[in-house]
Amino acid sequence: MTTSLRFLYRQLPGVIALALMVSVFFAVRLPSASRAEKDDLAKRYAFEPHSIALPGGYTQQSIRKVNKAYKHIDAWISSVGSAVAMNDLDGDGLPNDLCITDPRIDQVVVTPVPNAKGDRYKPFALSAGSLPMNDLMAPMGCVPGDFNEDGRMDLLVYMWGRTPIVHLARSDAKALDASAYQATELVPGVASGSRYIGPQWHSNAATVADFDGDGHADIFIANYFPHSPVLDPAADGGVSMNRSMSHAYNGGEDYLFRWTAGTGGARPTIAFQRHDDVLPKKVSKGWALAAASNDLDGDQLPELYVAHDFGPDRLLYNRSVPGRFQFSVVEGKRRPALVPKSKQVGTDSFKGMGVDFGDLNGDGLYDMFVSNITTSFGLEESHFAFVNAAKNQNVVRARLNAGESTWEDRSAPLGLAWSGWGWDAKIADFDNSGTPVVAQATGFIKGEVNRWPQLQELAASNDGVLEHPMWWPNVTAGDDIGGSQRLHFFVKGEDGRFVNLAHELGLAVPVPTRGIATGDADGDGRLDFAVARQWEDPVFYSNVSPSPGSHLNLRLIHAGQKHDGQKDADEPADGGMPAPGSPVVGAQVTATTADGRKVIGQVDGGSGHSGKRSHEIHLGLGETEGPVTVMLCWRDRTGQPREQHIQLTAGTHTLVLGTEATER
Repeated sequence: MTTSLRFLYRQLPGVIALALMVSVFFAVRLPSASRAEKDDLAKRYAFEPHSIALPGGYTQQSIRKVNKAYKHIDAWISSVGSAVAMNDLDGDGLPNDLCITDPRIDQVVVTPVPNAKGDRYKPFALSAGSLPMNDLMAPMGCVPGDFNEDGRMDLLVYMWGRTPIVHLARSDAKALDASAYQATELVPGVASGSRYIGPQWHSNAATVADFDGDGHADIFIANYFPHSPVLDPAADGGVSMNRSMSHAYNGGEDYLFRWTAGTGGARPTIAFQRHDDVLPKKVSKGWALAAASNDLDGDQLPELYVAHDFGPDRLLYNRSVPGRFQFSVVEGKRRPALVPKSKQVGTDSFKGMGVDFGDLNGDGLYDMFVSNITTSFGLEESHFAFVNAAKNQNVVRARLNAGESTWEDRSAPLGLAWSGWGWDAKIADFDNSGTPVVAQATGFIKGEVNRWPQLQELAASNDGVLEHPMWWPNVTAGDDIGGSQRLHFFVKGEDGRFVNLAHELGLAVPVPTRGIATGDADGDGRLDFAVARQWEDPVFYSNVSPSPGSHLNLRLIHAGQKHDGQKDADEPADGGMPAPGSPVVGAQVTATTADGRKVIGQVDGGSGHSGKRSHEIHLGLGETEGPVTVMLCWRDRTGQPREQHIQLTAGTHTLVLGTEATER
């Protein structure tokens, strides 16, 4: 045998292995869209960016002052707090008002959408009034809702360093400004005069829903850090970090608040009862960054999904009865199939930072999209596209009742598995085709010095050292971790896979984004959206898509009720601003088109990380003609479940829901 043949013979195992690797790579490689395919899909959408007006006169900051034990990771601690919500705050019938949490000034700003009606009022910051505030507190998010049931839109602000504040809309307000709201404590007894004496919560998520089925909207508050002096630069210690990268249960407690009373008028009031120990400690003590609520099995009790950093997310099946909350944990069932534990509902170890419900495959059942960290050569997990594999809601209910999930992660074959360091996500139909888009915020810390290697070392560290901040690598001003990652806009192609078109649509700005809020701000039948960006100006995208299909835009409000001898709740006080009406949070809609397609939606009470969609249900119908059959499911103010089928033409409708649905 010649020398060359002997050499080739010795290398044969390596050659065979290389050939196998190459063949397997091409066999399992996911298909990608061509430039022509992307351009063709992008023709359906168009957006115009607009600057959002913000009030001046506030001191600007670019990083937070933190506990001395956190000083070397102050950029990490400063990575959240930018939020945005869209809603109708002034009662003009359009969700053309924004509630923005801006960490640069640590204020919650109310401002009009920048469009033709953008001069209705000047942007302003909410005032805490006589409630105690200090530099050790910072707002993290804003959730619109009618918390005293007077037909006016209030604003729940959740915070770091204190318990939440509810800004109740006053009936005698004649213009939308800071004086139109009365700041009220959600948790009573946290103040002694001008001094705050309550617990130092660090809330990063909230969602509103009628969890106990009594006809009144309740509040879920999810906390991140344990109660501690995180933002106190004079303190040195008394704080901690996560006890594990995958099973950390030493975070802040989560809380459920049940509505018990509310009054309107010039001095509105609320009363919520806090229910402790509703959730198991390994659920309640996770490091929560997002939450979402929705009725997944059709019993008109909303389930709850809590997305956890550093540990398993939790899907909670609702077994509550009026006056008493009760939830049970749902988990994916292990099977012989090659599905890793971390890709199943309730048993994952990824870094959940955003969640939304929607129908990704058009089968009339709710699916879930969850954001995680997915950065190549950084931390490569995957997002979750949990697609409902059940045949109908009866199967969903039976499985949930048994503590089993009906959802399977299909993020990779759907093209939704990877994008970057994910945050808020919204499943919405922006061209009224009947097929939703997944819009997702990404990016972490923007700077000049790449700190991914240090983060990789941290992720591989022993769990015994993670809890102690001193062992964490430096992440401070000037450091960068995914700082140039961009907003993603995933559109479904003809092959059923989603393709990111953010670049083609001019949305791919290299700035870390956090919250996404959607709503039809100008009433033209096309969903617009606003984006909160961390340590940067927020931006509003007006939808100017060229040929949208038909749509239903439904405002579902409770039938008016009396408050202390006042007028009906949805009527304005003399000389006051009009009231938009009290949204029937959690109401479900199924629209069936003439060709048999089913499109579903709910009145969302605040799902996600830090972006909150408006209360309207916006359904794309495609090229359907004629009236649409709509099934409405809701609970009236007595807690009685209601169901009604009606015929509606395409367009915008306001329906008043009492014992039956009537159009206004």
